[in-house]
Amino acid sequence: MKHELEKDGKFSYLDLGKGTPIIILHGLMGGLSNFEGVGSYFPEHGYRVLIPELPIYTLSLLKTKVSTYAKYLKDFIDHLGYGDKEVILLGNSLGGHIGLLCTKMFPEKVKSLVITGSSGLYESAMGESYPKRGDYEYIKAKAENVFYDPTIATKEIVDEVYATVNDRNKLIRTLAIAKSAIRHNMAKDLPNMNTPTCIIWGKNDNVTPPEVANDFNRLLPDSDLYWIDKCGHAAMMEHPDKFNLLLHNWLKERNF
Repeated sequence: MKHELEKDGKFSYLDLGKGTPIIILHGLMGGLSNFEGVGSYFPEHGYRVLIPELPIYTLSLLKTKVSTYAKYLKDFIDHLGYGDKEVILLGNSLGGHIGLLCTKMFPEKVKSLVITGSSGLYESAMGESYPKRGDYEYIKAKAENVFYDPTIATKEIVDEVYATVNDRNKLIRTLAIAKSAIRHNMAKDLPNMNTPTCIIWGKNDNVTPPEVANDFNRLLPDSDLYWIDKCGHAAMMEHPDKFNLLLHNWLKERNF
């Protein structure tokens, strides 16, 4: 995304458009650019899209856990000056998990929640999909496995993952957050979470398989589940137009 990052205190974020705020939460190996389609579509339709850079690799090891990022997100909402039930959270993978936990911890802050390929229920979603050190071809194969269409895993994406897992500081924190995500299984929490939730899932997700989406939909009291065919773990990257249409229609139906 060719936009300037806003830097304000401890927060760095993209701020696009005006209107109802959608705060986007990237995954562990995902960057802000993963949401380019969302960031170009929704500001044209009356939404303010905010994409904070999560401090995945900059906190102390003791603080590298899902609950820390959920509190960071709450601080970000407060920093922006939003009151109760004003913001929509949208998260992919670990970002979905952070959104879920923030909604559980601070339900008064969240108007609605959108999750796609989220961790939080399926233990193998964290760890297995985030490779340990290995040769470049191994990392490339792992990155391609995230998508239905392996060509989405461009050289730029593979290079970034390769650099991350071969950086000792980042690798240690990647493994720490993966362990924290496994510990924070939310199966018992979800039935008590009444926040309206839109679940958009790739039918060919190898990281968080389709049954995970069905479980989220079954356990959450007020959720709607939508599928995208020929789609892997990052629906908003692989099928941005379809993703945007499904989400926008849901937001309109729910008057968000």
